[in-house]
Amino acid sequence: MQKNIQKAGFREKLFNTGKARINYVEGPNNGCPLVLIPGQIGNWESYHKVLSKLSKKFQVYAVDIRGHGKSSWTTGDYSWKSVGSDMSAFLKEVVRRPSIVSGNSSGGIIALWLAANVPDYVSRIIIEDAPLFSAEMPRFKEKDKFVYNGLQRLVETIGNVKNRSLADYFKGAELPLKNGDVKRLPDWVANIISFFIKRYEKAYPGKPIDIPYLPPLRLFIKQLSQFDPDFARAFVDGRFYEGINHEEALKKVQCPVLLLHTNWFRHPTCGLVGAMDDNDARRAKELVPNLIYKHIEANHVIHALCPKEFIQEVEEFAVKE
Repeated sequence: MQKNIQKAGFREKLFNTGKARINYVEGPNNGCPLVLIPGQIGNWESYHKVLSKLSKKFQVYAVDIRGHGKSSWTTGDYSWKSVGSDMSAFLKEVVRRPSIVSGNSSGGIIALWLAANVPDYVSRIIIEDAPLFSAEMPRFKEKDKFVYNGLQRLVETIGNVKNRSLADYFKGAELPLKNGDVKRLPDWVANIISFFIKRYEKAYPGKPIDIPYLPPLRLFIKQLSQFDPDFARAFVDGRFYEGINHEEALKKVQCPVLLLHTNWFRHPTCGLVGAMDDNDARRAKELVPNLIYKHIEANHVIHALCPKEFIQEVEEFAVKE
């Protein structure tokens, strides 16, 4: 992964905002800036399937936000405002020109924050299946609580950094199904994952966990091992929500917006399984007159699951009048 993007001209760098060190990769200057912001738990490597191709038409930056990847952990200081301030400084001091900002999931809310708060540095935004309206209280905790419950479970299982087994996150993991049932990760699968994680932790204590024997989960486990659980805890205990009201932020946006929306369903006990429902998307379109809406037949992380489609949408949007 690292060698492939190096061949494409990318370099990994650090930027100090004064409050956090932000790790990022920067591609060659082949066009207007395109800043990629991953979702919660994810790091810049989640974009590895699209970086080389996008770098042929853009100058691509992909970041690890605070608490993720190789960026600083700022335990006790996580909110939309603090993360948005990091990225504001990044645009002003690293990119230094108006940029297309694309964010997946929580990264999409950060892209919205930037468009609303530093419009001079944001030419367009791409909201890639972000939890518009659904990640606001009290709805996030009381109604559409699937994601909230998942963050709460993460905090309970691996939230104690000094005394934890990362493998505990996978034991008893459940996924709601469209038919109303819940699918539980089989114990034998959890035990295999646990075996490899514990063996790696013993051999390489303190290092990011990178297990090539588990290709479907390899990147996720690595990202999880580099993730500050207090970032998730801030969503659970309410600290994170400072700094943005989704409706007010959408009303302030003046630049073109591309909203990419993936599949979703509503479970009888878990609520919304997905980032937003059709009513949320409709509400966003009503608030932003120049918003372009696209439904993508995929699950949440389009750039990883449907890289060709993501690249096409980005390239077409960048030149759209």
